[in-house]
Amino acid sequence: MTSQAEHADSKDGHQSESSSLRIQTAEGVAVVTLDRPGRLNAIDDELHSRLVGLWEQLAVRLDVRAVVLTGAGRAFTAGGDKSAMPFGDGDAQRLRRVNMREVASLVENMVNFPLPVIAAVNGPAVGLGATLVSLCDLAVMAEGAFLSDPHVSLGIAAGDGGAITWPFSVSLMRAKEFLFLGDRVGAADALALGMVNRVVPQADVLPVSMDLARRLAAQPLQALQQTKKILNQHLRQATAAMLDFAVLAETESFGLASREHS
Repeated sequence: MTSQAEHADSKDGHQSESSSLRIQTAEGVAVVTLDRPGRLNAIDDELHSRLVGLWEQLAVRLDVRAVVLTGAGRAFTAGGDKSAMPFGDGDAQRLRRVNMREVASLVENMVNFPLPVIAAVNGPAVGLGATLVSLCDLAVMAEGAFLSDPHVSLGIAAGDGGAITWPFSVSLMRAKEFLFLGDRVGAADALALGMVNRVVPQADVLPVSMDLARRLAAQPLQALQQTKKILNQHLRQATAAMLDFAVLAETESFGLASREHS
């Protein structure tokens, strides 16, 4: 698969890297790549921390007016890295004190991020990955990709954002169906339900996303930001009302899940 850097290549571009996240900037667009392709971009502690701080970092950069979020390789992200989950490893206390606080911060930071964000869903977006897509402003999805949130099937409450965001895209009953059962939502269904904006061949996901991002970057900045702020007020109110309870419910369910997996 062609890399994001190749599509966003520019003499004036700016690139920064970590072992799990890449940022390539050109023409006012920052392409953020989840970069653990060998693990299907599963989100471990390092990548999760980078994602939390990413949005404040990008918000103050004068060379960025729009963001594209995507994954390296054949997946958007497989969600939380199971090797880092506290099933039977005695790590639930660390999870409560650190990881779940970061979960809440990630949701809040994305909801409050002032610039438009496009999810370039190049492959499966599972668990937290599906939530990341729902927290973006627009989404372009590969024809063979799917969304899925299997938290409940793993014995964990779906508290990391999907239960808050999905009812804004689909009906409450459909959101309950997807979250209760963890079923996959294919690209065609995701488009019909309003969960994504475009479905294209996989090779076109990044070019189409970049075209949308450049169009957004060319819009009057204040008008675009204020319009996003108005629209996201719905999410801010829901987040303020629900997120603390949702994160607590997920945290507590890890303890039960660890016993079931022991």
